[in-house]
Amino acid sequence: MAGLAEIAKAAGVSISTVSRVLNRRAGVNEATRRRVLEVLGELPYSPRGLGALQRTGVIGLLVPELSNPIFPAYAEALETRASLAGYSSLLCNTRSEGWALREEEYVRMLLARGVEGMVFVSPEITNVEAGGETYYARLLADGVHMVFVNGGAPGLDVPDVTVDEQVAGYLATRHLVELGHKRIGFVCGPARSLPTRLKRAGWAAALEEAGLHADERLVAHAPYGAEGGAAAMATLLDSASAPTAVICSSDHMALGAMRESHRRGLTVPTQMSIVGFDDIPLAAYCTPALTTLAQPIAEMARAAVDELVQRLTPGARRSGGSYSRVFRPRLVVRESTAPPAP
Repeated sequence: MAGLAEIAKAAGVSISTVSRVLNRRAGVNEATRRRVLEVLGELPYSPRGLGALQRTGVIGLLVPELSNPIFPAYAEALETRASLAGYSSLLCNTRSEGWALREEEYVRMLLARGVEGMVFVSPEITNVEAGGETYYARLLADGVHMVFVNGGAPGLDVPDVTVDEQVAGYLATRHLVELGHKRIGFVCGPARSLPTRLKRAGWAAALEEAGLHADERLVAHAPYGAEGGAAAMATLLDSASAPTAVICSSDHMALGAMRESHRRGLTVPTQMSIVGFDDIPLAAYCTPALTTLAQPIAEMARAAVDELVQRLTPGARRSGGSYSRVFRPRLVVRESTAPPAP
């Protein structure tokens, strides 16, 4: 197993520089930092870091961002469950702006610091085209213990714990159909995103079941977030076939869609019904309170951590093959949905 001295020698830097990179301390320029991280990925050190040689009692938690309240909620639930199991956690924010590390760089750092395993919430594999499994397949081949939350791929033998995104799209759309809406739009994230594709399938299935056409002109893609939701809503409202109701990929996007509707002079829900997804705390306190699909965060975090801990426990028995748990979302009806205006 390569130590700090070997890493420093290969990168042409001092041991203290390697230490600063691993601990994310200031005083290292970007080129040097990336050179050290590249060396970490190339040296024949044990991919499981110190955890391959001794029990460190530490796991890594990787979330894509912290600005969306759903991800801090997952981080808190995962950390709490890990603590009850006797593990401490290192939290990594993998898609933030600026100098923050990317997911793969965080993984290298976590492994070098001796984590025994990792939980990925919405891993990057859910937002890449086919072939993105290669990186995770290498980690698996190296014996790294991982669990995915709301992510995964059929070709990877990685345990996954997910909310049923397709059912979410179906339930949201059916709710609007039952209220009498016929032109139901979809304010959604990037087209390549797995959650987007699954929710879209549920949206189309509910419309088909009701004898309605899944009009592609009623689908608008934008980056996740409130700004993306507002931009996608603007696209739909500017189209020749504007909707009377929309479902959104997330509560954040729904809040953006609601703001854009208000900006256009449309009253929610009498002139525009909006459904979100996640049930973030703010959903119940915005005006009007947001109808949404709730993720069972505590139950999913418990399942993910318990599966990882079982795989980390020497001699523990577990069933063969991949572990997969799919949780059903729950429709929470509030004030942002109503029958369409006459």
